[in-house]
Amino acid sequence: MAVVITVPICLLLAVAGLAVYGRAEALGDARTTRAEVGLSLRVQALVHQLQRERGLTNGLLGGEESFRTPLAATRKRVDTALRGMRPERAVEDVVQRHLRRLAAVRSAADSATVGPDTADRTATLAFYTTAVDALNAVDPVTETATSADRQLRDSLTALRELAAAKESVALERGLLNGVFADGAFHGREYLSFTEVRATRVAALARFRQVATAPQRAALKSAFGTKGAQRATAYENQAERAADGSALSADAGTWWDAMTALVDDLYDVQRSVGDDVRDRADRLSHDAELGLAAYLVAGTLMAALVAGLAAFASRSLTRPLRALAEAAHDVARHRLPATVARIQQSPPSPPSPQSASSPQSASSPQSASSPQSASSPQSPQDQGEYLASAEVPDSTEAELSGGTAEIAAVAASLRQVEHTALHLAAQQAGLRRSTTESLANLGRRNQNLVRRQLSLITRLERQELDPDALAELFELDHLATRMRRNAESLLVLAGQNPPRPTAAPADSLEVVQSAVAEVEQYQRVLIATVEPVRVRGHAVADVAHLLAELIENGLNFSPPTEPVEVHGWYDTEDDTYCFAVVDHGIGMSDADKERAGARFSDSGEEALLAAPTRFLGHLVVGRLAHRLGEGARVHLFDTTGGGLSALLVLPGRLLAPAQNSTAPPPPARPAVSSLLNGFRAGVARAEARSTQGVSS
Repeated sequence: MAVVITVPICLLLAVAGLAVYGRAEALGDARTTRAEVGLSLRVQALVHQLQRERGLTNGLLGGEESFRTPLAATRKRVDTALRGMRPERAVEDVVQRHLRRLAAVRSAADSATVGPDTADRTATLAFYTTAVDALNAVDPVTETATSADRQLRDSLTALRELAAAKESVALERGLLNGVFADGAFHGREYLSFTEVRATRVAALARFRQVATAPQRAALKSAFGTKGAQRATAYENQAERAADGSALSADAGTWWDAMTALVDDLYDVQRSVGDDVRDRADRLSHDAELGLAAYLVAGTLMAALVAGLAAFASRSLTRPLRALAEAAHDVARHRLPATVARIQQSPPSPPSPQSASSPQSASSPQSASSPQSASSPQSPQDQGEYLASAEVPDSTEAELSGGTAEIAAVAASLRQVEHTALHLAAQQAGLRRSTTESLANLGRRNQNLVRRQLSLITRLERQELDPDALAELFELDHLATRMRRNAESLLVLAGQNPPRPTAAPADSLEVVQSAVAEVEQYQRVLIATVEPVRVRGHAVADVAHLLAELIENGLNFSPPTEPVEVHGWYDTEDDTYCFAVVDHGIGMSDADKERAGARFSDSGEEALLAAPTRFLGHLVVGRLAHRLGEGARVHLFDTTGGGLSALLVLPGRLLAPAQNSTAPPPPARPAVSSLLNGFRAGVARAEARSTQGVSS
């Protein structure tokens, strides 16, 4: 949903951003152009004065002494313009490269001495021309950034071409000023004269192509003055002297006429520069207005789109949120609550045929009767459990307010929910029915084994033959083990009552009862067991739990190794500990940790998740859980190899001693943990056993 809304907004913002960027770029270009045009006009002012100095110097070197006074004034103006260009780094670099010899050239022109530093007219003209060309090349209008506006672009081109034409006119003025002063062309001077005229003609032609009508009119006016016409007459005269013949032209008159023309061209150049600057100002103003308009429009559009997106998002996310909440409610509340109600509902009352009377337990018909086991939940019962799991009306209203697709998804979700609830109800009912069936089967087996034990006991009392009596004892032991297995089944089913016992039993009697319920009881070594009495309601569970621990030790230790049972009372913690010690294969730390988890988890999920080979662990855990708070089972490594199991009984499960005048057991040093107490008790029991053998 976020992507559907975000992508169009991002695209719109990108388009608006590009538009704003374009306006901002146009604004920056216009401002840059205005600044560059201002710099260009200052550069052209310097060029204009250098052109004048070049012409006067060339005339002076030609022998026209009257040029000394205007030349001095022109040099001052050049120096002033040069000082004004110092902050401009690019122009200053050109000045340093091309005009650093300006003072020497001026001095040579003034002295007109003969020798290595003679002021050659051609070299001096070339020096000034190179400097002027370098300044024209660094003119910023040649690389201006603004090119989007055609009028501005044409005006910049016209300004550039006019500068080239003016340089050609000024160069021609300086060149012919020396020629007229000398009276004839010498060397390559005539060829330079024709090249300069050709350059001027080409530049003026390009100017007329891009200039506006007022600009072309101004140029025409500059070339239409009387001074310009006299200059044209002098040019024609110089053109006819290609053979080096003498020229009788007045250098001063030529200089005045061409200077007027150059000044007029400079005025046209400044006029074109002003036009460019005005155009740049208008473009800057328009760009500012456009940028502000784009920003306002972009902001309004973004706000409108955000509002529409928020509205669309709410119209979509509200039913989707309700749908998600309904799904979460099903997964976290309604489905678990329905399963819990099914599991916690009271079982169906047993039929008379399934009563655990001696007659029914021994009857073959009752063992296979359909009424003897609880049946799964009926459709009516499932409907009662599922009736409260329907979707609330508020959620229905929110989902119905969405689009047809969302309503279809909601309907599908309700169907999935209904199916899942029915399936969960069936599974929970089946699970409870299976548990009740196992419990019923365990009770039947328990009743049969009890009757069998009663019958074997009567036969043992009547039998006098030792061999037959020994076989009856074996049969009695086998039946006792069968009874323990039946009780383990009831423990796993979680519905078994303990064996009816009212009187407390001594700790040694509890251990002996546990040993009697294991197969290889001959291998069990009952070490010293400190006397204590266990309350009657806990005797059966404690004996059963010890039998499971002893059986485990016998199964996982060599046939030749005994399994030891110790018992001692811990006065500091008011607990009694039974220890079952074997010297078998032992367990890894990870296995002991998993076994400890099974001891502490007595729920039905543990029974379903645990492998069948670990059912004994679950029986031990459930028996310890039934003994109540404080009853714990711990596993430790046996010194020398094997595993030791420690059963801790709290003081509330211990009954007062039968003989109150008997002295209490000897006090032992306090222990800080069950592990230390377990090891101390085992060590003491083994020491007593050793003393008894030696005596």
